[in-house]
Amino acid sequence: MAKQTELIQPEWKKGFVPKPAPTKWEAGMASPNPLGRPKGVLDKRTKVTRALMDDAPAVARVVIDAAMEGDMTAAGLVLSRCAPVIKSQAERVQFELNRDAPLAEQARQIMQAVANGEVDPDTGRILIGCLSSVAGIEAVTELERRILELESREVKR
Repeated sequence: MAKQTELIQPEWKKGFVPKPAPTKWEAGMASPNPLGRPKGVLDKRTKVTRALMDDAPAVARVVIDAAMEGDMTAAGLVLSRCAPVIKSQAERVQFELNRDAPLAEQARQIMQAVANGEVDPDTGRILIGCLSSVAGIEAVTELERRILELESREVKR
């Protein structure tokens, strides 16, 4: 049997109970800062942005001058801000698609058109994505119909 030792406290510490540790703020508790951030106080990002904006015209002039002197990186940067980036556009395609078939069958038809070379793979991916969107819309519509039907049954009771 283990011998228990008794804790002997000095006279001045007898009956002392330490204060409980302060709790950390958790959702639902009163806000530790009820007034919030004072109006007009700027955060670090705003301060940095304002400092950069003060020098922006000078920086832009340096980049433009470098572009005019033949610096291709600077020229690319200037042109990227002046003209929009050219986006690829898919060509129009025509192939047989049974619109009355289930969506899964339509997806198979698109995949077959890609395999046959009638549709390029990017366009096929876009078309299948469109089918997926239609399927999501149909699912939401069906759920809405079912909910309305259940609610009407409940009201009739």
